[in-house]
Amino acid sequence: MTIATINPSTNKIIRKFETLRKDDVSNAIQLADNAYQQWRKTSFALRKACLEKFAELLRSDLDELARLITLEMGKRFAESQYEIEYCATIAEYYAAGAEKFLADQRFDVDDATAYLRHEPIGVVLGVMPWNFPFYQVVRFAAPNIMAGNTVLMKHASIVPQCAIAIEKLFAECGLPTGVYTNLLIPTEFVETILSDDRVQGVSLTGSESAGAAVAAIAGKHLKRSVLELGGNDAFIVLEDADLEHAVQQAVKGRIVNAGQSCVAAKRFIVDQAIADEFLSGFKKQMSELQLGDPMDASTTLGPLSSEEAAETVQKQVQSAIDAGATVVLGGDRSLREGAFFNPTILADVTSDMPTFDQEIFGPVATVYVAQDEAEAIRLANNSSYGLGGSVFTRDVHRGRRVAEQIETGMMFINQPTKSQADLPFGGIKNSGYGRELSYLGILEFVNKKLIHLSN
Repeated sequence: MTIATINPSTNKIIRKFETLRKDDVSNAIQLADNAYQQWRKTSFALRKACLEKFAELLRSDLDELARLITLEMGKRFAESQYEIEYCATIAEYYAAGAEKFLADQRFDVDDATAYLRHEPIGVVLGVMPWNFPFYQVVRFAAPNIMAGNTVLMKHASIVPQCAIAIEKLFAECGLPTGVYTNLLIPTEFVETILSDDRVQGVSLTGSESAGAAVAAIAGKHLKRSVLELGGNDAFIVLEDADLEHAVQQAVKGRIVNAGQSCVAAKRFIVDQAIADEFLSGFKKQMSELQLGDPMDASTTLGPLSSEEAAETVQKQVQSAIDAGATVVLGGDRSLREGAFFNPTILADVTSDMPTFDQEIFGPVATVYVAQDEAEAIRLANNSSYGLGGSVFTRDVHRGRRVAEQIETGMMFINQPTKSQADLPFGGIKNSGYGRELSYLGILEFVNKKLIHLSN
């Protein structure tokens, strides 16, 4: 079986790769398990040196690595450059903080000494998507490597060159063989890996259906799992918001990575008092986006990740239109060669339409008009997803009050949801469970062992 790199700007195949066989996978698991027996005993200082070197290597080859991202999945080059720099920041964050995050936690109990010790658990599997091909891997691998685990990585099939490049960087930074292993495998091999007794857990970032399938396998074999799934983030604009700022942030929040982000703003819920003005400004700025070559600095909206992705977005948009949604802007494919989709705004979307509770992974915004704050909150919570969200208001206390009522894992006031190394990232409901990043991210795959000594 082969997997291929296809440039979404042209839809042309660049290179093909042979996938591993099941015997190759079993050998890789054994190497990872062997490596774990030694890696778990290494000092934080040694692990720290490796991750600091990893960050240095990322920065030293930043442009070439960014070009690889753009080539394989179409991200604008400037965004790809930012992704590589952010990965270096994440690596340094865990290199500097892991020893503190995993320090013994003492309990104040009578007649005894008791403390919680954090220990690695073994080989862990990452199943990661294409939309942030370096970031998604590093935010999982860095804390686990610092915790003393070893990592197997099943990356998305459309970014094989990124996957290979990441493995090479981890080897060059000084990690022993088996501490980080890239697996070019078909999806059906995931069950084989998770059913292996040598593998202790899995973290998946991906679709709701993929998460459900992997969680079922992990549950069957009593393995730990972390799921970061889809999102349908609400972007709430109250009547007292700074409208100019809200419109600018709306465009920024919707088109990050061409709209292919789980925490991109997707549902724009606007108070009726300012709805017309907001929509007018939003339409104007979205219409000014420049589709084009993602390597061109003048391009402000690149292609989607693949022709299949563009076709999926077209079907979702057309389904909403057929059901009665109003096209404010766009609604169709660009005539350009490649997997491009025009910036789109839909209004009059109702809860009985098939796209109402679907995640649209592209530059498509749906706008809802709320009669008041209470209805805005109700609309925001009327979703099976619960990843992130944002609320815009000049009254910070009001913003906090509204944010605390939204059923999500993350809420931001006066800016779109974002990822930051020292802030926890994750959701609730169909957006998954568990947390990544911050000190919480390193605690998901460790054994929190109680040691109790009677006095």
